[in-house]
Amino acid sequence: MTTSQMLPSLAAVVGDRYSPHQVQVRGGMMHVGVWEPANGAADAPTVLAIHGITASHVAWPLLAQALPDVRLIAPDLRGRGRSRDLPAPYGMPSHADDVAAVLDHFGVDQVVAVGHSMGGFVSLVLADRHPHLASALVLVDGGLPLLPPEGVEPSDLSLAILGPAAERLAMTFPDHAAYRQMWREHPAFAEWTDLTSAYVDFDLVATEDGALRPATRVEALEEDIRELVDGDSLLRALANLRHPASWLLAPRGLMDEVPPLYPEAARLHWTAEHPGLEVAEIEGVNHYTIVMLQRGIDQVVPHVRRALER
Repeated sequence: MTTSQMLPSLAAVVGDRYSPHQVQVRGGMMHVGVWEPANGAADAPTVLAIHGITASHVAWPLLAQALPDVRLIAPDLRGRGRSRDLPAPYGMPSHADDVAAVLDHFGVDQVVAVGHSMGGFVSLVLADRHPHLASALVLVDGGLPLLPPEGVEPSDLSLAILGPAAERLAMTFPDHAAYRQMWREHPAFAEWTDLTSAYVDFDLVATEDGALRPATRVEALEEDIRELVDGDSLLRALANLRHPASWLLAPRGLMDEVPPLYPEAARLHWTAEHPGLEVAEIEGVNHYTIVMLQRGIDQVVPHVRRALER
């Protein structure tokens, strides 16, 4: 696929370093976006950028633009984006093994794994299951288990946080304009950019009757969501954590609300459990805009640079 064959909104934001790829993984082909280093250096460092639970690799153009000397590899995870037809099982081990296969395909021996939201959980499990592949982790408003308030069951917490996303996945839309309008009313996207348009447009796939629907499969969301609270693979990865890790936190949540995804009690809990974590709050952003607005990426990039220098 050339840039001229892409959605116009996507072609407008990915830049000339970008190319899409199909990589063989379990059960089929995984869609992967790759930004090559501007200088063409074969030995350039590589960042593996892993998106969130209902997102796609189109969350990452700003990070790629901010790292022109770096190769950035960003897959659409199983059940999402243009990898939506890859079969179950889903879950963090499956996602981790998928991205390990992607790195093997490109001949990459080691990366800094930058994971946003659920991508942070995948990064941790990747580092546990394939420790030689990761040099460091940058967990962007994700990665550490979500802590239920007292009296709230883990399953209820998962649904409360991502229930609106599940409702969206069941909807259909007549055209891209209707889907954009729904997102324009979302409180987290009050600041609309060209990247927002590309991200939203890419998220639609055609149904058999000609309508459009969000790409993420509901069953993928349902299987993955429970692991974000107390999944065995995640808890094991945290217990075995031996890679340098930064935990970058947004002060506002998925609906631009306060408290954020990780309120103060969760931050204190996990920093006490893992005192080696480097923790930083990224100012003036919410759970989405921490990677999708320039002011968020401008604050994230120094942490990625430090990880690359380790």
